[in-house]
Amino acid sequence: MKNFLIKSSYTVSAALLAAPAFAGAAGILDSIGVVNRILKAVVPMLITIALIVFIWGLIKYLLKIGDEKERQAGIQLMLYGVVAIFVMSSVWGLVRLLQNTFSVQQNTAIVPNAPDIGTYRY
Repeated sequence: MKNFLIKSSYTVSAALLAAPAFAGAAGILDSIGVVNRILKAVVPMLITIALIVFIWGLIKYLLKIGDEKERQAGIQLMLYGVVAIFVMSSVWGLVRLLQNTFSVQQNTAIVPNAPDIGTYRY
């Protein structure tokens, strides 16, 4: 029960931290923009963490020459790091491929333009 309360408090804290950003968003496109800015900050951090995990596994592998169990743990960490980097860069490449295929620029949103009511004269 205590573990559940701690995990739920993390979720509630994250939601409360993100609430002002979403409250300031005027519409769905602004909300998508907020999520996009958050992802642009999080993805490089995740790639950096994956690289650190890989390097930590390499160091663990090289320093524990006599202990086979620790060497296997180092190999496992290196494998996790490589897989994480590969998956994140592959998804990044697929997104870029879809953007180029459908001619979507990075800073533009595909939104139909509605006529401006202020331009009509009665």
